[in-house]
Amino acid sequence: MARFVALMVLVIPAIIAGYGIKLMRDTIFQILLFPYPSLALQFIAGIIFFLAGFSFIGGFIFYRDRKNGKIAPKFRKKPEQKEQT
Repeated sequence: MARFVALMVLVIPAIIAGYGIKLMRDTIFQILLFPYPSLALQFIAGIIFFLAGFSFIGGFIFYRDRKNGKIAPKFRKKPEQKEQT
């Protein structure tokens, strides 16, 4: 069950990013879809959907790899130092 939830966490943002790509592609070919009043607004919505989905997937993978220690040393968390009193 946990693997299914993890899969859904990655599939839903991928669908959102794919929809953003579709909106941008339709704008290039001047196809105006229903909820958008202009092509410019449709293109901006497509960029927002694409960046939101892509950044969520990238952040999820980055967090997982950081937890497993598979990232470059400059991106690793620095150990917190205790204050001396």
